Amino acid sequence: MAIPNSETEEQSRASYLQDAQDKASRLFDEIERDLIRPGVMESELSKQIHELGQKRHNVRTHWHKRVVRSGPNTLKPYAENPLDRKIGEDDILFVDLGPVFEQWEADFGRTFVLGNDPVKHKLRDSLEPAWKATKAYFDADVNISGEQLYAFACAQAMDAGWEFGGAHSGHLVGDFPHERIPNDKISFYITEGNSSVMRSKDDKGQKRHWILEMHLVDREGQIGGFMEQLLTVG
Repeated sequence: MAIPNSETEEQSRASYLQDAQDKASRLFDEIERDLIRPGVMESELSKQIHELGQKRHNVRTHWHKRVVRSGPNTLKPYAENPLDRKIGEDDILFVDLGPVFEQWEADFGRTFVLGNDPVKHKLRDSLEPAWKATKAYFDADVNISGEQLYAFACAQAMDAGWEFGGAHSGHLVGDFPHERIPNDKISFYITEGNSSVMRSKDDKGQKRHWILEMHLVDREGQIGGFMEQLLTVG
């Protein structure tokens, strides 16, 4: 049986993950300030984000594909690869990145609105309250399972006047590469069918750390918004 790591080691792991997320947050501040604009293709913006991360933040590896989606493409979950699209003057878009900082994974996503469309602004502004409410629900139940938290996230989307856009609302994260089983779409995700307690230890006796995602969509309006960050740290 694996020997659990000491409290000091667990605190160090959490600190590394928080540091990676803090660096990702600063990268996103620069993305919003310097790169988000109309008239550029999603693919070109993705390339510019990659270059910015390399030059200013020494990001050499992303543990998952860079996701830049705008307009109707924001309805699509991570697994899909919609056709490239030019970002419009009055648009909504989100960026989802998985940069690795010194062998520690970050997973960070934010939504941006160009123009003054009140529905797009409302959708973007619904993300953080829904995320915080879902985190509070997680924090209040030490035995919560992945499927229970997913059901709550979906309910939060409905309460805010939207639908939940994905088949899961988060996943494991950690040192690179994080614990994973090939083709496992249940055990390591916050999703329907995952009855495992999220606070259970991994096979090394370590605390599992999770990313919480909120993907809110308006299918009639053909727009979506996305936010993700650490659930178990901070």
